[in-house]
Amino acid sequence: MQKRKKIVVAVTGASGAIYAKCLLDNLQSLGQQIDKVGVVMSDNAKEVWRYELGNEDYNNYHFDFYAKMDFNAPFASGSAKYDTMIIAPCSMGTLGRIAHGISNDLISRAADVILKERRKLIVVARDTPFSLIHLNNMKLITEAGGIICPAIPSFYSLPKTIEEVVQTVIDRVIDLAGLEKDGYRWNEN
Repeated sequence: MQKRKKIVVAVTGASGAIYAKCLLDNLQSLGQQIDKVGVVMSDNAKEVWRYELGNEDYNNYHFDFYAKMDFNAPFASGSAKYDTMIIAPCSMGTLGRIAHGISNDLISRAADVILKERRKLIVVARDTPFSLIHLNNMKLITEAGGIICPAIPSFYSLPKTIEEVVQTVIDRVIDLAGLEKDGYRWNEN
């Protein structure tokens, strides 16, 4: 039997709150594979969620939520042994701070910890087009051991709704996190 995972989810103020919602919904449904989920949202993330999704349903998840400046959160230290951190969506500002080791809030500190401990950092970058600065920051994170998983959906599953389109990205994130979930597999369905 696989060890249950301890996961940090960070939500930044990039457009794409639906990615965060879909991720949290999926993690909730995969609870038997998960020991803990710690969530930190930036102020902008909450504002974007309210604007794009028209609600504050992020308050309805039964995960441990931490304030963006709460450096007493367990995943602010490598000793807490969180396995994986997923940033969805990830703004280019957050990505840049992580790439350059600027730990000025809990999101960037947790990412720094995950990288220094050689654990799994999954960054769902959400912007377009990418500038050379963005690409170089993605390169730095990749060289440090992180995984850049842009919020670029696939369409071979023939999604019919925006939620199904978003799910194509989150299915990849769930796979990258090492969690087991049924979903569309190319030439297997």
